[in-house]
Amino acid sequence: MIPFSVLDLAPIVEGGTVAQALANSRDLAIQTERFGYKRFWLAEHHNMPGIASSATALCIQNAAAATKTIRVGAGGIMLPNHAPIVIAEQFGTLEALFPGRIDLGLGRAPGGDQRVAMALRRTLVGGEDRFPQDVMELQALLAPAQPRQVVCAVPGEGANVPLWMLGSSTFGAQMAAALGLPYAFASHFAPAQMMSAIEIYRRTFQPSEQLAKPYVMLGFNIFAAPTDDEARFLATSLMQAFASLRRGIPRKLQPPDPDFESTLSEAERASLNQVLSCSAIGSPATVKAALQAFIARTQPDELILASHIYDHTARVRAYEIAAQVRAELAA
Repeated sequence: MIPFSVLDLAPIVEGGTVAQALANSRDLAIQTERFGYKRFWLAEHHNMPGIASSATALCIQNAAAATKTIRVGAGGIMLPNHAPIVIAEQFGTLEALFPGRIDLGLGRAPGGDQRVAMALRRTLVGGEDRFPQDVMELQALLAPAQPRQVVCAVPGEGANVPLWMLGSSTFGAQMAAALGLPYAFASHFAPAQMMSAIEIYRRTFQPSEQLAKPYVMLGFNIFAAPTDDEARFLATSLMQAFASLRRGIPRKLQPPDPDFESTLSEAERASLNQVLSCSAIGSPATVKAALQAFIARTQPDELILASHIYDHTARVRAYEIAAQVRAELAA
């Protein structure tokens, strides 16, 4: 059975605090390590009232320090926001602190809108257009230093932190294939080009020192609860978050609302159905059937599960149910 991993955004809930969100993220890492998950990744987002993982390297340290075996990393770092040497130093430091447990996923988006990109970078010159060159520069900085190399990442050089390419379109698939990197597709929120991206990546993959053959990890939403009705109720928090983003009014993660779906227009309902098409919402039996069907259709090498649930205890329970389902599928 393929490995399951965790994607956490350290959600800040309505009525909660950043400190609580980071404490919950740390606890989720502890619990999902106990459940047998392979990785625990956090993602860089900015100017989002409901997400506490903007300083992603620090959030990774928070999770890694509380765990012993689970791999911890970025899913991902939005590289155009940063000088490659800064990321090499940050992740070289993390690798020195937690040897053999750090992953570095790289994305091309800003993690916010263009105003956020300008605030982060001060200029949009280059930006996404420099992404391929920045990835290769970062690779070189994390590799052993070369003779007469003038600029080195300290820490960082020789750390050889595994790089992943992230994407929600075919661009990332092409880059991952050309560089021989593992590829993580954001099907948990942008599934439209998933099958095309997987096909392009696998067909055009070029082996590298890091990776001999293609390796695909797909994002998948999990809202698992004892009953279908409870799971659907829990999922309304994420539905509200997506709807708020589309309306241009991002908020903290809202409590579940049993009447929320009735407030949606037909266009909003269709948009949510499309965004959440790579999801399992329901009881253990419902989740098992959805996972079986998704795995059979996509043939991934790994799944990374997102569970954006308001109540932390219910979120931990959802990951526990998913781990139990995985064990049943493996039996």
